[in-house]
Amino acid sequence: MSLLAAASTTAPETAQQAIGYPTLFVLVLLGALVPVVPTGALVSSAAVVAFHQTAPFAMLLVFGVAALAAFLGDVALYWLGQRGMGSKNGSRWLEALRARAPEDRLAQAQEKLGDHGIAVLVLSRLVPAGRIPVMLACLLAKMPLRTFARGDIPACLAWAATYQLIGVAGGSLFDEPWEGVVAAVVLTVTISLLPGVWRRVRRPAPR
Repeated sequence: MSLLAAASTTAPETAQQAIGYPTLFVLVLLGALVPVVPTGALVSSAAVVAFHQTAPFAMLLVFGVAALAAFLGDVALYWLGQRGMGSKNGSRWLEALRARAPEDRLAQAQEKLGDHGIAVLVLSRLVPAGRIPVMLACLLAKMPLRTFARGDIPACLAWAATYQLIGVAGGSLFDEPWEGVVAAVVLTVTISLLPGVWRRVRRPAPR
């Protein structure tokens, strides 16, 4: 009976992995190109599911898939931005980057880029809404794609590890995976909203 139970447990997990990993890859890649998809919540949710699985290396696979998809998406978006910078009419990708980088955030990103170089890419990936201003600052500084990619590798690794740890923290508190997924999503959304709320609180009231 134990062998039958193990087989019945392994089969659904194998099916979940066959569907889940490619889906995670596509969604994170899409989220890097179109910064509206909550990729952090996706990685945390996938980590919760992997945490409750018995399959070996499930957590490592989530980490690798998320980091690779984020890196490829960042590089593709930067390349598209470079093409827009070199075009007289720009591009819709470049306009989308400009629309999501307020002047004050862009100025801060340019200052940090000047002080710390490509190391600022790691922090930009970890700070909510920090990736796009720093990427635009790199574009305006005419940073080569190879240099950007070299700095983006540790940034994507740190980002995937951070949101995976958030998912594991949420998943370890509950017995059912769906409860951990809900907790991880709530936590990641809260983290992403905090900087905006903080800026509004600090903004001086109009006279």
